[in-house]
Amino acid sequence: MTDTDIIRLSHKVMQIEADAVLSLKNRVDASFISAVKAIAQCKGKVLTTGIGKSGFIARKIASTFSSTGTPAVYLHPAESSHGDLGLVENNDIVIALSYGGESPEFSGILNYVARKNIVMIAITGKPNSSLGRSAKYVLNVEVSEEACPLGLAPTA
Repeated sequence: MTDTDIIRLSHKVMQIEADAVLSLKNRVDASFISAVKAIAQCKGKVLTTGIGKSGFIARKIASTFSSTGTPAVYLHPAESSHGDLGLVENNDIVIALSYGGESPEFSGILNYVARKNIVMIAITGKPNSSLGRSAKYVLNVEVSEEACPLGLAPTA
């Protein structure tokens, strides 16, 4: 790979990612506004959850909330079915991240949140997924193109 190829590829990756971020401007809608207000008015803690790459992002979101004074914790979806759902209280909010929205590890959380009438915000690329349909608020993060040349790594 030549220097020119590396520069061209890096510019392409940056453009794909920039386009993906800018496309979110058009998705600041009533659901987004309601989700922001729900978080701001939350009397409990914010629990974030996700599996795989989404799990790493969920951990970062919880860490950022904690750093800015909002009590937050990451809830591992697979571990939640083995006792960790006890972390979730009635005045909490759950933010669940899954691009496809069909990860089987979420089933325990989705059932528990529905049974307890706990506010859930879904951040997903598939709003009509099981996750999207279970959430009170859905933030659509669908991307038209990933920067990964193999289409495997979520980059945008």
